[in-house]
Amino acid sequence: MTLSAIVAPQLPFLRRYARAVSGSQSSGDAYVVAMLEALIEDPLLFDKTLDARTAVYKAFSRIWNAMPLNGVVEGPSVSVAEHRLEQLTPMPRQAFLLTAVEGFSTDQGAKALDMDVAQFSKLVETAGREISAQVATSVLIIEDEPIIAMDLENLVKELGHKFAGNARTRAEAVEMANRLKPGLVLADIRLADGSSGLDAVHEILQSFEVPVIFITAYPESLLTGERPEPTFLIVKPFEEDMVRAVISQALFFDAKTEKEAASAA
Repeated sequence: MTLSAIVAPQLPFLRRYARAVSGSQSSGDAYVVAMLEALIEDPLLFDKTLDARTAVYKAFSRIWNAMPLNGVVEGPSVSVAEHRLEQLTPMPRQAFLLTAVEGFSTDQGAKALDMDVAQFSKLVETAGREISAQVATSVLIIEDEPIIAMDLENLVKELGHKFAGNARTRAEAVEMANRLKPGLVLADIRLADGSSGLDAVHEILQSFEVPVIFITAYPESLLTGERPEPTFLIVKPFEEDMVRAVISQALFFDAKTEKEAASAA
């Protein structure tokens, strides 16, 4: 297969990423074109040891990060989310977009930015803190396993959020949510007394809007092919970096948060 045939299917996704990184359609597309021209001139820029998508993003990152001016996002913001994105420092911004928007694993993201996993994880953590500084909120955890609940509590606090509390049953979850009005909910599905975290979330959402991340060992109970399905889903056992990235994503793009910020502007 020719290099152009390998690269072509990745271009729509790469253009989305390039526009988000650069802050404008014209700039993002220009850098994608620059990458394509560089590949034509030097095909070795494409790392054939990687899967096609990671290799394409790695080639783009080399072009993008070679330009010192790319520490600044260009163009005006058109949404609260884009304004938040502009506030992230350059490398954490790329790490955040690769994981939260492009769906890269930590390993793939590290390869795309040509660094080791530990360095990439630090960038994701930094992005989480920077985002949290903009959208810090209180987080309710619905989890019946004490060790997992403690791990999630520590992650929430590390990201700069307030830990609202942990509920172990549906009744506890609904009562705590209605009383505390958290800005984010992390929910397991199967709870201590045999009740359902999914039912708890449905009941909570009848009272007020809040972004929800489901963290479960039973994703098949949610991914049924029927609507509605959850926007944010993490499968147990989970990687801490994945939890950080999804928390950041849920808050970063939360429509309710955008609406409130826009009305306050």
